[in-house]
Amino acid sequence: MQNSQRTPGVVAGRLDQASYRRNFDDLHPPLDAHEAAVAADRCYFCHDAPCTAACPTEIDIPMFIRQIQSGDPDNAARTIFAQNILGGMCARVCPTETLCEEACVRQTAEGNPVEIGQLQRYATDHMMEQGIHPYTRGGATGRRVAVVGAGPAGLACAHRLAMHGHDVVIFDARQKPGGLNEFGIAAYKAPDSFAAAEVAWLLKIGGIEIRYNQVLGEGLLLEDLQAEFDAVFLGMGLAGVNALRTEGEEHAHVRDAVDFIAELRQAEDLSTIPVGRDVVVIGGGMTAVDAAIQSKLLGAEHVTMVYRRGSNQLSASTFEQELATAKGVKIVLNAQPVAFESEDGETVSSVTFAYTEDGPAGLKLSEETFTLKADQVFKAIGQSLKGVPGVLETTEGKIKVEGAGRTSLKGVWAGGDCATGGDDLTVTAVAQGRDAAEDIHAVLAGADAVAAE
Repeated sequence: MQNSQRTPGVVAGRLDQASYRRNFDDLHPPLDAHEAAVAADRCYFCHDAPCTAACPTEIDIPMFIRQIQSGDPDNAARTIFAQNILGGMCARVCPTETLCEEACVRQTAEGNPVEIGQLQRYATDHMMEQGIHPYTRGGATGRRVAVVGAGPAGLACAHRLAMHGHDVVIFDARQKPGGLNEFGIAAYKAPDSFAAAEVAWLLKIGGIEIRYNQVLGEGLLLEDLQAEFDAVFLGMGLAGVNALRTEGEEHAHVRDAVDFIAELRQAEDLSTIPVGRDVVVIGGGMTAVDAAIQSKLLGAEHVTMVYRRGSNQLSASTFEQELATAKGVKIVLNAQPVAFESEDGETVSSVTFAYTEDGPAGLKLSEETFTLKADQVFKAIGQSLKGVPGVLETTEGKIKVEGAGRTSLKGVWAGGDCATGGDDLTVTAVAQGRDAAEDIHAVLAGADAVAAE
């Protein structure tokens, strides 16, 4: 630890290099072969598999664990990838404690579930490290599909379409693929550039082209895609960031948490990332937790996460909340910012909050307030849809979809965070992209059959 940790203001290099490496090391070190075998032996291989029912991609969990138990991790990986082509990343970032592992019979009986996420990582890593891609592209159909967004939903959709022999062009707003997995996940959850490696592995199937710096609504028009391609899938996530609309929000060092996380994820040297001594994070979701923990890991002395509602409405999982407090993050509930103060008129120096009361009439601010010292503030209060044409029906700020992602426009599908049903989880986005691809294929195959008659 360097003396700069106690330096006020937002500065880089608060820690020594050894501390950065230690702090941002793999959150869950991988299992070795012996550990995987021991973990697999704990599975009851339930015939009704509540774990599978709890998985958004419906992976046959007892099957892949039995394959690991029998010493066949590559076939276990095939079982996983058959349902979730991004199973490697999901094994790292999926909130298994609220999905498959929460449903595990061992969890119900003993409070100690089978390590499903770790076993999934063991199998998928085993195959990917060998450079094996378990799928080949289907025979060319002559059909072309446009996919907007190279995140989990778009990549899953593109891969499944390529399996069926369709040509796919992915349009992405950034200069690098991966979406949430590459830019929005805490660095310690997916170190060693795993997200980029997984995309490169996925693209081995062939038939998928990615075009970068393509923003829907800014030169890239939906009507042009409809005219050029046989189908369109929208999986661009939520690019807009909600504003607090609070006095003083424009002060320096008040910034969006998603931008901070993306900057950190792309940094080659973590010591170049500036962080404050007294950091306040506003929000109660996974993004807020990731921003808070990583601020602490970068050397911030005091980090406080403030959420406007109670603990039962925090969207961050219990595991994530406990991880945050274990790292030294203080969580304050039932409080909302009412003003950002500045001692010099330019840079934030503190935030004043009012306690809230959540009653039948909704959230209400009380007259009782408190002030937190802050030289850096991160806003993590949600994102919004951006760049969607008015001809697409939306609801609750997202693209309205029915069935397997069908939108109000014929020939246009959507999935992931930008669509209704998306819930800011990689695994859900993968499921929606995969299912939309199967529906697109069925429609295109049906159209071909009609044309041939």
